[in-house]
Amino acid sequence: MEDSCCAESTVSKVNEAADLLDFLGIDVELDPLCGREETAFSKNVMRKQRNWERRLEAKKSKRKEEKERKKLSRQNKGATEPQLSKRVIKAITKERLEEARGAGLRLCVDLSMTDCLSPKEISRLACQIRRLYGCNKKALQPFRIFLTELREDSLLYKECVRMNDGFTNYLIDVTEESWFHLFPSEDVIYLTPDASEALEYVEEDKVYILGGLVDETIQKKISYTRAKELGIRTARLPIDEYMVKRPNPKNFHSKILAINQVFEILLTFRDTKDWIKALTAGIPPGKGYMVASAVSTDIINPPEEL
Repeated sequence: MEDSCCAESTVSKVNEAADLLDFLGIDVELDPLCGREETAFSKNVMRKQRNWERRLEAKKSKRKEEKERKKLSRQNKGATEPQLSKRVIKAITKERLEEARGAGLRLCVDLSMTDCLSPKEISRLACQIRRLYGCNKKALQPFRIFLTELREDSLLYKECVRMNDGFTNYLIDVTEESWFHLFPSEDVIYLTPDASEALEYVEEDKVYILGGLVDETIQKKISYTRAKELGIRTARLPIDEYMVKRPNPKNFHSKILAINQVFEILLTFRDTKDWIKALTAGIPPGKGYMVASAVSTDIINPPEEL
């Protein structure tokens, strides 16, 4: 009897303990799993923390290296003048462009021939106008830029506004009038690759006209024909006088340049008075031309055979 009572008492206590655990919601079998999850969570947090610290350290190191590089660059250049802020540079640039609009050497982009261009070529021309203006902004002696026969309802104008940030605030002269009515004909030189006369100098009292065409244009001698019909003097860049054809597998050679490339050549020549430097700066190698002096060097020092 006593053994039976003890057994019943033990079973009762076990049942009570089980009921108490159920009441408290304790699952003794899950305790080890919970511990593993907490450990995994902690490791994940620590791993992310270490990754973040490594990235932060890498950024600090990169900034330090960049500062050292800039400092070394300034020392190598012997720069003793204080660095100008972006606001000051912007103000100086604006002042130069405004002065150029008053008394700068005049350059006009003739946009009367856009009817000959496809929509794709119109977009490229808008891009070239942006590059031309950007080049003029960086110049120590900017030109006074005219965009003639550019109507606000034209596709080109809309593309200029769409593709070129701040186009409506460009410090240039935009007009629907023709350059032929704006300038005395005796002051005008129309630059075209089809002209027979090579340009020798960039004269301050002349107006240089660039035809608003692009490389893909199929029609030939459009700007040349237009200038001749109006009795205007034409000239070409002296590519033949200072450059020669570069050998290439496709035997491709072209003297047709984008308006921003022609403009860069004029700017460089105006500053250096050196056609070789100017043509080298503005004519990309892909056009198939190289300066004649480079050819002489290749002949004197031919490449070694492998």
